[in-house]
Amino acid sequence: MQKTVFGENMTNALDRKISAASLLKFAAPTILSMLLMEVFGIVDGLFVVRLIGTDALSAVNITFPIILMSLAVGMMFSSGGSALVARRLGQKREREARRNFSLIALSAFVSGGAMAALGLKFLKPLLYFLGSNDALFDMCYEYAHTSLLFMPITIFSCVFFMFYIARGKAALGMAITASAGLINVILDYVFIAVLDMGLFGAALATGIGYSASGLFGLLYFTFNRRGSLYLEKPKWSRFVLFKACFNGASEMVSNVSVCIVTVLLNNIVMRLAGSDGVAAITVVLYMQTSLMSVCFGYSMGISPLVSYNYGKRETARLKRTFSISLKLIGLVSAGVFAFCNLATAGLVGLFVDKGTHVFEMAYGGLRLFSFTFLCMGLNVFASALFTALSNGKVSAILSFCRTLLFVVGFLLILPVLWQMTGVWLSVPLAEALSCALSVWCFAKYKNVYKFA
Repeated sequence: MQKTVFGENMTNALDRKISAASLLKFAAPTILSMLLMEVFGIVDGLFVVRLIGTDALSAVNITFPIILMSLAVGMMFSSGGSALVARRLGQKREREARRNFSLIALSAFVSGGAMAALGLKFLKPLLYFLGSNDALFDMCYEYAHTSLLFMPITIFSCVFFMFYIARGKAALGMAITASAGLINVILDYVFIAVLDMGLFGAALATGIGYSASGLFGLLYFTFNRRGSLYLEKPKWSRFVLFKACFNGASEMVSNVSVCIVTVLLNNIVMRLAGSDGVAAITVVLYMQTSLMSVCFGYSMGISPLVSYNYGKRETARLKRTFSISLKLIGLVSAGVFAFCNLATAGLVGLFVDKGTHVFEMAYGGLRLFSFTFLCMGLNVFASALFTALSNGKVSAILSFCRTLLFVVGFLLILPVLWQMTGVWLSVPLAEALSCALSVWCFAKYKNVYKFA
């Protein structure tokens, strides 16, 4: 007898015919989750820059790598672990899937606690290393210290995100993500606009919002035992942890690389253009993640489908998924590029007033930076595809080259030649090189995994 979750057949959740409509329908909750996360992130940034100031926005960007490290660990366990668990479900090894899931969740929590303790102990030298100066230090410290206190719980919100999809409850994951963002925005208004708590209030609002999401996931997967996937007593397995971490290494590499690049960017831009330059780069980075959230959401959303069909050896479905995905991502990427160039002034104007120095830098920067969007969607999909196929090595190489090797290489050369223009061009050129590498990997492995 097949198990159900609130009347939904668990097998049918992943075992489905493949078409553009079915892929979009399956990925829609994850896409909407990513969109909502970005919308709420933008609103959070608007509260900071409009009510506290551009220096506060710079401080948030400087401390961002600390927060991103917890996301890196969470996404490593989530992406790598969900691919492993979804494959077990496809093989009808449900008890093993649950034990693997439980071990992965516990390991993520312990890792988050260890990272928070280290961060708090070495926070002062860490902030100066990340690019803070004396003028911004107090704001950086206030934001980072508060965020670290919430890290062990907020890491659950990352871990459980992909497992909602693996359980066939992507819509619930979307609702939880939206609720966390909404709580964050409401508390931003209360703590910053009403109570005038500054960056401490902004960090507190974010911590509470995403802690609520993590705690809900913990309760849901602990007490809702009507499906195939829930938490139970974990069984220790070094192989499972190694496989999950290795398979999710690309997501870890991607996020750690973003940390490194952010630190390098902040230090270079602080030297070239001061805190106004850091504020401008922060505005552009908000646009990068927001405008490409559809591609991120789609790639993450269909990953359990790829893993499940790979586990079942449904090669025809894999091929159709790959073909349709390339077309959809190409259309979205071209549309985002066009929109960004048509609406540059309006997008930058959300954060800073027209005519200011920060506006002029961000406006010119976004026009150059927008070429990133033409290749970024395909690169994100390529990394997610190989993670879903349990080839963490190729996925990690793609992520490492795209988010670290190529970007750092260009950042060390181009700003020396062309100052801020070189900064803005570094990421688009890195994405173009990564696109060529992704296409090469598709050609090399298409007959190994039968996806094309």
